[in-house]
Amino acid sequence: MTEMEPLEKLSEDWQRALCIVAHPDDMEFGAAAAVARWTAQGKEISYCLVTSGEAGIDRLTPDECREVREAEQVESCRIVGVTDIDFLGMADGVLEYGVELRAALAQVVRERRPDIVITGNFRETWGGRNLNQADHIAVGRAVVDAVRDAGNRWIFPEQLTDGLEPWGGVREVWAFGSPQATHAVDTTETFDIGVASLDAHRAYIDGLGWENWDAAEFLEGGARISGARIGAKFGAAFEVFPMGWGE
Repeated sequence: MTEMEPLEKLSEDWQRALCIVAHPDDMEFGAAAAVARWTAQGKEISYCLVTSGEAGIDRLTPDECREVREAEQVESCRIVGVTDIDFLGMADGVLEYGVELRAALAQVVRERRPDIVITGNFRETWGGRNLNQADHIAVGRAVVDAVRDAGNRWIFPEQLTDGLEPWGGVREVWAFGSPQATHAVDTTETFDIGVASLDAHRAYIDGLGWENWDAAEFLEGGARISGARIGAKFGAAFEVFPMGWGE
């Protein structure tokens, strides 16, 4: 068996992070245990859900599903210590990379003024044959560009009213679940919290028809691999995109 290349440990010398993902449950399938670690350290973390996942449960209409999934996300966030959540209300399943999405995300970055922005894997696959979902790819690509847009007062200048200012203080964008991960963080102490956070999406999981599916079992495989690559029992891995010039 080929030994996996070690990962670098993520820097934790920051105070404020913004997590931007396409759907309720996206964070919980890869990074909730890391968020729980950071909120326990006293860091300020907010979530931005681009959609409400309203196309995610076949037996529910979009309006019914939206209500259920937003409530599940609020509870999931509570479990990991997050109380600030924005739902942008864009259409689930048909997100497109482009100026509209960049503008919406740049405004959130300007409002939240984070040091770090976290998103999900936006590579074409998860590292094998399984193709990534279109919303994930669109959002991740837009996040990287929106972070740069947010610091330029001449891009989306119509947003700069009522005291809102450009924000160029994002040091890095971190994408969890990427097959090209470069860094990881030890989540051994908060792994169970991450599992509970995913379990909070029970209506969605049941709607997928995954009989006897176990959140702990599912998360443990990836967490053990990531942890081993930084010398820990469990870990969460991220691809890191520096936002400084020339990095």
